[in-house]
Amino acid sequence: MTDRTVSSLLRRLFAAMALMLLAPMAQAAWFIWETIELPMSTGASCGNGTPYRFFVNRTPLNSHLAITFEGGGACWDQDACEGVGAYSATNPDGIPGDYMSQPNSAAGGLVTPFSARLDPFQGVRTQDWTLVYMPYCTGDVHTGNLVRVYNDQRPDQPRVQYHRGQANVKAAADWMRRNLGRPGHLLLTGFSAGGVGSTANYAIVRDALAPRGRATLMADSGPLMNAPRGQTKEQSPSLPLQELIRVSWGLDLPGGMIPTLQAKLPTLNVDNMGSLSGALARQYPKDRFGYLLFQEDAIFAGFSYLDFFPDIANEPNPDKQKRMLNALWRQDIAAWLPLLDAEPNISYHVPFFRDFNESHCLTIVDFSGTGIQEKGIADAEPFINNALDRKPPMRNVEHDQVTDLTQPLSVALEILAIVLDIFG
Repeated sequence: MTDRTVSSLLRRLFAAMALMLLAPMAQAAWFIWETIELPMSTGASCGNGTPYRFFVNRTPLNSHLAITFEGGGACWDQDACEGVGAYSATNPDGIPGDYMSQPNSAAGGLVTPFSARLDPFQGVRTQDWTLVYMPYCTGDVHTGNLVRVYNDQRPDQPRVQYHRGQANVKAAADWMRRNLGRPGHLLLTGFSAGGVGSTANYAIVRDALAPRGRATLMADSGPLMNAPRGQTKEQSPSLPLQELIRVSWGLDLPGGMIPTLQAKLPTLNVDNMGSLSGALARQYPKDRFGYLLFQEDAIFAGFSYLDFFPDIANEPNPDKQKRMLNALWRQDIAAWLPLLDAEPNISYHVPFFRDFNESHCLTIVDFSGTGIQEKGIADAEPFINNALDRKPPMRNVEHDQVTDLTQPLSVALEILAIVLDIFG
């Protein structure tokens, strides 16, 4: 057992002992998930028009705060907004009050180590912070500002979709400031759609909470790729997707995400959504911004390109289709990383492959299989700690395209992969 492993185990043991000792003296709301329902008067809503709920797990141990944005699919047509299809909207029927105790994508917070208290699979330092879990139910990667009627599949049974992602985040951030106060260290993180959402909402949440100490972004597998308007989709493969969501989700409308960010970030290029990471880094030079993704991510690539490249969508050979999608994904990555390199407070971790969830998301369940062996990096944890500690940024890209194919995963991931294969 390595010194690092022993140190990690000791930290987790100490945290567990502290929680057990404090539990008898704790307020009723400490160490349990509270349901917070936002008033409809705030504009907050799930996609079906029901109230938006998020969840808070408080601690008396410190004033730090970790906010996790849930991932899932998205929608710009009726089927997807009703939850039909491979990349369709998550939680189309809303968020129940007992969401954190149901068998769903949140898994009681265990979906990611950042949203878990005493996680049995993976230790991270945020597990003794106050935790906030932001479910995803609007089909707009937590960014929308528009109510739309979709009736392209069933005109006699239209879907009224409340793309209210931005309103949900604003109202939740206001609640946190009133009820939790200013955090010491603030972490925004998220996976998949939550990776996009944590990035897009970083300035909104950070300004509302005004942390007294450090602030960090850790966005997993939800990149806003470099895609300047005026280019072709052959030059910037993510451009058709970005153009579509700007209209479908009202991102450019007054009060929408892009005007809101433009007011906060003077160097944002509103004609290139991929400029957001750089604009954030320049606006908050003392903060740290970390981005993670796999080079072989087949899920986000499918979401990004299938609806916009008919030759790929109609390719009958699934292996060839996957290779075609990956070629565009790697093209986008190659154009995105130089934007990140230009800022001294941005880091990234881009390993090759993990034999789980089609190489989509590094921070779900645990970090096994997320290392870069050629650099001696066992998994994503050193990268995450580097950003939290404000050290010089790590910029890790894996060039070895073989070793990851046979790397072992944790028992937890192996079992979960079998369950997913059985139950779909």
